[in-house]
Amino acid sequence: MTPATPAISSRDLPHPAREEIRLEAVLHALADPMRLRIVRELAADGDELSCSHFALPVTKSTTTHHFRVLREAGVIRQVYRGTAKMNGLRRDDLDDLFPGLLDSVLVSAARQAARLGTG
Repeated sequence: MTPATPAISSRDLPHPAREEIRLEAVLHALADPMRLRIVRELAADGDELSCSHFALPVTKSTTTHHFRVLREAGVIRQVYRGTAKMNGLRRDDLDDLFPGLLDSVLVSAARQAARLGTG
């Protein structure tokens, strides 16, 4: 994978440019149940959500890891707003690069959750 765009300051987080986003990285990021849960919540909300919004059943360091994988794959964009780290789904980029992929994954994840009774 091409290195992510370097951060400008210590509070800027590196993100891949649209043309650097790779299908393999996106699929890898979405393959984890916790990361898929984050993406589903972001898609359902449609806006930016702070990291503290997500009540994941994992440690804080593991949560941080999941957000980093999503950001480095180009699935989400993270920015600081004051002291909060805000997360937004890069839907436009993903839909442009991989038409229908995100919607298909989200619909399939919702069907699976309903079938398994997991939300």
